[in-house]
Amino acid sequence: MERLLPRRRKRLVVGLMSGTSADSVDAVLAEISGHGPSVRIRQRAFVSLPYPNGYRKHLLACSLPGRGTVDELSQLNVLIAHLFADAVRAVARAARVPLSSVDLIGSHGQTVHHIPHARRLFGRSVRSTFQLGDLSTLAALTGVTVVGNFRTADMAYGGQGAPLVPYYDLLMFRSRTRNRLLLNLGGIANATLLPRGASAEDVRAFDTGPANMVIDALMQRLYGRPFDRGGAVAERGSVDTALLRFMLAHPYLRRTPPKSTGREEFGDGFVRTVVSRAKGLPPASVIATAAEFTALTVWQQYARHLAPRLKGAPLHELVVSGGGAKNRAVMATLRRCFAPASVLTADELGVSGAAKEALCFALLANETVHGLPSNVPAVTGASRPALLGQIAPKPLAPVPSTRPRRRF
Repeated sequence: MERLLPRRRKRLVVGLMSGTSADSVDAVLAEISGHGPSVRIRQRAFVSLPYPNGYRKHLLACSLPGRGTVDELSQLNVLIAHLFADAVRAVARAARVPLSSVDLIGSHGQTVHHIPHARRLFGRSVRSTFQLGDLSTLAALTGVTVVGNFRTADMAYGGQGAPLVPYYDLLMFRSRTRNRLLLNLGGIANATLLPRGASAEDVRAFDTGPANMVIDALMQRLYGRPFDRGGAVAERGSVDTALLRFMLAHPYLRRTPPKSTGREEFGDGFVRTVVSRAKGLPPASVIATAAEFTALTVWQQYARHLAPRLKGAPLHELVVSGGGAKNRAVMATLRRCFAPASVLTADELGVSGAAKEALCFALLANETVHGLPSNVPAVTGASRPALLGQIAPKPLAPVPSTRPRRRF
């Protein structure tokens, strides 16, 4: 890597994250020194760039089995790299540093499909994941070395390829005195248990189920809005116990970790069934039930799979990040279920909750260029630690931007 990246005590690294909600790309510029347990990260700037009108609908349609044609996916793969390059430029401007000063980009990519359980294909056992946002194109457009496709190495060793955030959680949030549960509420909810004094072998994490994905999809169907801002609609409604019982019967919730999920199980098909079951209910009550479902699945999955690892010791803190942390209805149910544990946001512990996942991929890129594995086999189910990601080296000169010019 020394020929690709100069040796420096501190590096400027951009982390990119576009989640299952597919409404924007988050970009963080971080100053990183060291690696492994000695790593230090200082956030310099964060931006969240909305995608162009119509992009989300097109992407989600192409993500459905049998819908996305090879030509559409090929074009999207490069388009997303262009959109990511815009985000890199924007966060560099926000940090007031020239793009040429950025040393490294860590890109999660845009997931369009995730098959974590092995399937037989022509006599081989195959598990796979598919993230768009071509790495070489992104490197060419920015003139910066890019690390991406973080999930596939873990899956090659029999892991789920997810979640990957627990490595970040361990280095940034472990405590010598507090038992902590880190919860990210993005499109999907994922939880990381950090017993006090935790080592990598003590960490447990998995996707508990959907977070904003189902609520957002129902808001679009019932209200024509992209999401329930602040949980205001859910607060007006009443939880319907019959609908909630149906949602809680989803088979994913009965599986044991390691496990991960996404739009394949909680996307359009699930939402259509929920809407059909909810006929006659006031729309606000459907949203209230979905918010309750999100919080209850977190609690139930914690109680079933994670609490026993504390061996009777109390959970001291639930630390919430992601867009769902702004949903008052979800947070109220979490506080009720997890009492007497304190329910905090990541911001209260000095880490931007909005930027957390993007920061994670900046960190993972940093670990990769230092030759350090950054999956957590106890979490993903991989048979061994893995050096994550593929590397697209910086070109001799960046390709000129093809962004549309403004018209005045």
